[in-house]
Amino acid sequence: APRAVTAAALSCRRYVAGGRCKSAAKLEGKVAVITGANTGIGKETARDLARRGKVIIACRDMAKAEAAASEIRAETGNQQVIVRKLDLADTKSIREFAEKFLAEEEELHILINNAGVMLCPYSKTADGFEMHLGVNHLGHFLLTFLLLERLKESAPARIVNVSSLAHHGGRIRFHDLHGEKSYNRGLAYCHSKLANVLFTRELARRLQGKSQRRAGSFLHLAFEHLTANALHPGSVHSELVRHSSVMTWLWKIFSFFLKTPWEGAQTSVYCAVAEELDSVTGQYFSDCQPAYVAPRGRDDETAKKLWSVSCELLGIQWD
Repeated sequence: APRAVTAAALSCRRYVAGGRCKSAAKLEGKVAVITGANTGIGKETARDLARRGKVIIACRDMAKAEAAASEIRAETGNQQVIVRKLDLADTKSIREFAEKFLAEEEELHILINNAGVMLCPYSKTADGFEMHLGVNHLGHFLLTFLLLERLKESAPARIVNVSSLAHHGGRIRFHDLHGEKSYNRGLAYCHSKLANVLFTRELARRLQGKSQRRAGSFLHLAFEHLTANALHPGSVHSELVRHSSVMTWLWKIFSFFLKTPWEGAQTSVYCAVAEELDSVTGQYFSDCQPAYVAPRGRDDETAKKLWSVSCELLGIQWD
């Protein structure tokens, strides 16, 4: 009986662990930027990519980021793990990061928009955006906009947006984007994750150009070989739930049924390096395979409207 229990526990654990990125692709001479890579999924993504090429860790907390980077350098032997300051809750910081990056780096092949906040008590960013929408969507929207030309010049290149299964519970509330009329921190997170999916969809559409045709069941040919995909990392035992004592407690109790940060990073790595995704764009992945997108995440009209509202809020023109 104990053996049967152990076997059952192991197969349960394997199921929870989910898909693994099997690609051995090297990124020699290539540059990857990962936001929020000082902890959790981001750190594990950075650790993996550091075994393949140059990685820039873009974080708000410089001390934590330096500690993570030196650990990764020591483990991988790659000295090209660089830390740069980026606070996604402040557009000034985003612009400063981009300016510095563009001055220092001639190429950018992979941008992983990984950083995120979850279950924050009601608060606003430096620019007056609701925190979840501001950091998870608008911050990455602006960052991508500022780095887009460098990505195009470096093509083939990839943009990877870390979304969540939580997008199923989201809606884009244009009448109350910043939650001033009503606010629920769980729903605010869901809304921001839906925004990630819609942003990815519209970005991919714009990058594809007019002349590209659809190919295969889930393949799209990417314009200039610059692709944009989104993903659900899985339910991961990470610091993301730190704003909720109840969730922190539940996460501890049910940790056996949660992915480790390493397991959670697999789909991010897969979207960043897998050779078979060279021409795949505008898709959503989970466990290293295409996954179901909620109907609201497939609404092109909402995606277009969110795009123009985002540009308006950020004071940019992105045609």
